[in-house]
Amino acid sequence: MRRRNAWRYYVRGVAFGDGHRPVGQSLKNVQEAAGLPPGRWLGRGLFALGLTEGAEVSERQMELLFGEGRHPDADRMERALLDDGVDAETARRATVLGQPIEEIEHRKQTPLLALDFVFRPQASLVVLWALGDEQTRQIIEQAHERAVAATLRWLEDEVTQTRWASGRGRTKAPALVVAAFWHYDNRNGFPLLHEHCLIANRVQRPDGSWYALDTVRLYKNIVAADTLYTLEMTTEVCETLGLATVPREVTPGLRPVMEIAGVDQALIDWSSTRRRRIEDVLEGVTDEYVKKHGRLPGERARHGLGWWAAQETRPSKKAPRPLDQLLAWWRVSALLKFGQRIVDGLLQRCQAAGAAIRARVGPWVDTALAAVDVAAVVFTVRGVFARRHVLAEARRHLLETLRGRAYVPGIDSYIADRALERYGRQLTVPQKGRRTPAPDQLSYTADFAWPTRWWIAGTDGKPPRESSRYERARAASLALQNAIRATLTAPPARGEAPPATAPAAPPTNDHDQAVPHGVDHPSREAAQTPAQRAAAIHAHQQAAMPQEYLEGRTTDPATWMTSPQNLARIAALTRAAEAHGRTVEEQADRTKHAHPAKQAPAADAGRQQQHHTAQTDQGRGVGPDR
Repeated sequence: MRRRNAWRYYVRGVAFGDGHRPVGQSLKNVQEAAGLPPGRWLGRGLFALGLTEGAEVSERQMELLFGEGRHPDADRMERALLDDGVDAETARRATVLGQPIEEIEHRKQTPLLALDFVFRPQASLVVLWALGDEQTRQIIEQAHERAVAATLRWLEDEVTQTRWASGRGRTKAPALVVAAFWHYDNRNGFPLLHEHCLIANRVQRPDGSWYALDTVRLYKNIVAADTLYTLEMTTEVCETLGLATVPREVTPGLRPVMEIAGVDQALIDWSSTRRRRIEDVLEGVTDEYVKKHGRLPGERARHGLGWWAAQETRPSKKAPRPLDQLLAWWRVSALLKFGQRIVDGLLQRCQAAGAAIRARVGPWVDTALAAVDVAAVVFTVRGVFARRHVLAEARRHLLETLRGRAYVPGIDSYIADRALERYGRQLTVPQKGRRTPAPDQLSYTADFAWPTRWWIAGTDGKPPRESSRYERARAASLALQNAIRATLTAPPARGEAPPATAPAAPPTNDHDQAVPHGVDHPSREAAQTPAQRAAAIHAHQQAAMPQEYLEGRTTDPATWMTSPQNLARIAALTRAAEAHGRTVEEQADRTKHAHPAKQAPAADAGRQQQHHTAQTDQGRGVGPDR
C-alpha cells in the first residue's frame, strides 16, 4: 500500500468482501446490510495505541492509520489537545506516528504505508469448509484464526525490525499493528476462505518513538511465514477431526500440495474455477512463446507466463453476499454436479482415509534424515541459501512426513539449525571494522553433488519437458538418505561379534533419541543395537513418506523414461528427431553445394543440431536455461 489514497481501495473493496461498495454509505452500514464480518485489529502493537485485539476496524481508523500515517484515534486525541490550548499544528503533529507523510513526499519519495499479507488454506480444506456441517466449519475457522495468530507471533518474535538513518540503525520491534478482513469466496462466487492482513508500516521503538518497518526483511520471510501457517492450520484440523494429508501434484514438476486425504479431485476442480481458466490461457501463451523463441520456456519464464495468464483471466468485482446464502448456493451447485452421496459423505470419507494413513504413520520424526532432506532440497533448488530457506523447507518436511500429526513446537527450528550445522558451508565472511551480520543474514551453500538434468516425456499429447529444480532436489535428497540408511544397516564385518549379542552401545549422534526431537518407538526394547535402531528408523521413514515419493514419481528419473505409457511417446519423439536431423543434414548439404564459402558454418550447424537431437534421444538434454 504505497499511495496516500490506496486505503480507499481497501475500504471500498477489500473491507467489503472484495466487492464494489455503494457510494455514499458508511462501511459499517454496508457490511451489516450485506452480512459481512467487520475487520478486526490484531498484533501486539495495539497496546501502545490503546486499542484492543479483536476490536472492530472502522473506516475512519483506516483513513487515519493507512491514509495519513496517524494514530487510529487521532481525532479524539487532537480534540483533547485543542481543548488544553495547544495550537492546531502542534496538536495534529502529536498524532502522527513517525515521520510525517508530507516530509517523505517533499523529498520526491513515495511513502510505504502498509503491507498486505493474505492467508488462505489448501483447496481441499476450503472444500471441506464450504460443504461441511456447522461444527466442521467452526473447527476450520478456529484453526485458521489460531494459525494466523501463531504466524504473526513468529513474525513479531523472529523477523520484524525497525530501521532508521537509511537502514544504518536497526532494532527488534516485536509489536505489529494489523487490520484483518475475512473473505469467503473468489470473484467467481465459488468458495475461497482467506483473510487479508494489512500490516502497518509503523512500529514503536523501546524509547516510545515510531519508525518504519524493515519491509525488505518481511518480504524475504514470506515463504517461511506461509509454511508455518499451512503447517499450523493443517495440523490442528487433522488432529481435531482425525484427518490426514496426501500430496497432490498441481503443476507437473513443481512441489506438490499437501491436501486432505479423501477430498475428491473433482470437488477441488469444482471450487478452483480460476485455475481452469488460467490453464486454458497459459496453454495459448506457451505456444506463442515457443513460436517466438523456438524453445520451451524455462522455470523463470513459466512463472512469468503464469502470472500474465492470471492477470488476463482476473474477473471484475462482484456484489458480495452473506455467508448463509453462499453456503446454500455452494451446496446446491455441488449436489447438482456430484449428487447427495458424494456431498453428504465427504467428511466420513476423509476420516476413513485419514484413519488408514494415521494407522501406518506415527507421530515421530527422524531429525537426522530430516536434516539431510532439507539441506539437499534447498541446496539443489537454490545453490546459495539463508536460514529462512532452510526453515521453510523444514516445515514442509514436517507436513510431508507427519501427514497431519501433531508436532512438538520448535522442532522446525531444530531441524533447520542441524541442517546448517552439519551440511551448510558459510559463505558470508565478517569484515573487520564493519557490523557483524546477524545469523539470519548469513548465506550458505553445501558440498553435495549437483544432480544432472533429464528430460521427462509429456502426457496427454503435451511435449516433453526438462526436469524442474524441485524434481532434481527430490532425487538428490533420496539418494543421500538411501546412502545413510545403507551405511547404518550394513552387516557386521567378518569376524566381528553379532550385533544382537553385543552390549548396549551409547547413543550416537547419527539419530536423535531424546524426546521431543528423536524417533520414539514405545513398543521396542530400551536398548537396541545401531543396526536394529537404523532398521526401525528406516521402516518408520518409509511408512511416513507419501507413497508418490516411494514410487519414484518425483524422485527416480528412470521411471519417467521407461514407464510403459511413455515408451510409445519417446519412440515417436525419437523418430521425429531423427527425421528432423536428416532434414537438417540434407539442407546443409544443399547449402554446401550452393554456397561453397559458407561450407564450414553450415556443417557446424548441422552437427550442432544433430548433437542436440542425440541428447534428446537419450532422455537427457540441455537447454538455454542450463
